[in-house]
Amino acid sequence: MRRNRMRLTGAIALGAAVALGAAACGSGDSGGGKDLTIAYIGVQTGDNSPELGINISNGVKLAIDQYNATNPKKKVKFKIYDTKGDPAVAPGQVQKAIDDDVTAVVGPVFSGESKATVPSLEEAEIPNISPSATSTALGKNGWKFWHRLISNDDAQGQVDGDFIVKTLGAKKVFVIDDNQEYSVGLADKVFSAVQAQGVTPQRDKIDPKATDYSSTVNKVKAFKPDAIFFGGYYNGGDKLLKQLRDGQVTAKFVSDDGALDQKLIDGAGTKQAEGALVSCACQSINPTAENPAVAKFINDYKAAFHKDQGTYSAEGYDATNAILAAFKAGKTTTKDVNDYLKTVNFQGVSKPVKFEANGEIQVKTIYMFQVVDGKLKFLGDAAKVKPE
Repeated sequence: MRRNRMRLTGAIALGAAVALGAAACGSGDSGGGKDLTIAYIGVQTGDNSPELGINISNGVKLAIDQYNATNPKKKVKFKIYDTKGDPAVAPGQVQKAIDDDVTAVVGPVFSGESKATVPSLEEAEIPNISPSATSTALGKNGWKFWHRLISNDDAQGQVDGDFIVKTLGAKKVFVIDDNQEYSVGLADKVFSAVQAQGVTPQRDKIDPKATDYSSTVNKVKAFKPDAIFFGGYYNGGDKLLKQLRDGQVTAKFVSDDGALDQKLIDGAGTKQAEGALVSCACQSINPTAENPAVAKFINDYKAAFHKDQGTYSAEGYDATNAILAAFKAGKTTTKDVNDYLKTVNFQGVSKPVKFEANGEIQVKTIYMFQVVDGKLKFLGDAAKVKPE
């Protein structure tokens, strides 16, 4: 259903004329007089890992600023819609973006808000690319305007489970999640992956807004695991890691892309976080020399925002450049942009950018990072590396 739906409130002839005028500048026309607007929809403030969202929106802004600096025939506008990472807040922000007639969306950022809002973007026929929402279920909805630039939880959870059992050699595994859409799905996959390899895991949940995790810590201590997997974000994961280590739990601590941030270390404490392992379908925190564009991106990002790029900055940048490629090719309506995204194929700074028919990214590699001397160190392909 097109988003420029008119209510005929006056005389029938006048209403028809208004509707015809709206159609002339709507999402299905040639785009001659229509603004080109890329929206970022995701967390910017609040308690739900705002730093991850800021990383992404900065990547989006950088790509748009670089594009506009080339003096194209029509410059691209950028709008931010802050969901606070809350599935209850996100629908209102998405509706604002729809009402503002944006051309394309980078986001939503988290899985829960994606589940709550992508149906509205689908109905409005607005192409959207999530740089970070990993819930496997998102790719099974038959959505036509949805894409994501990151592997799903099944891919990451399977690799994490294999890593815990095969690489770390864990015989006993304790799986914990923070009871959010993304976290539960990933933890479920890790649980089943280690279970399939003959390990009988234990399971518990935490509230990321709580401050005392002694109940969970005591369960872990009683079980005496070799490894702990935490499905969740750095806010919550930091407190859990600190309390586990302060409680003399020395089991290997493994987490996911939601925890891949310096704030995990800052919150847990350098000593308590040392040796923690974090997986991600991203690698640009510590880029290789194989792609000179990566080094340029990192330098440009730091020059623009006076800080280092972080988790998903590169994915936000690549998602935006996929949309900008459509604009460069003369695709200016939402439908034409979406059709172009089905064929896009280029080497991004985060990974090769090519989408499968259902909107999933084609590349599925999962990478591993480890906290070494108070910093996140890139180890490489999780299927091949050995932790320090």
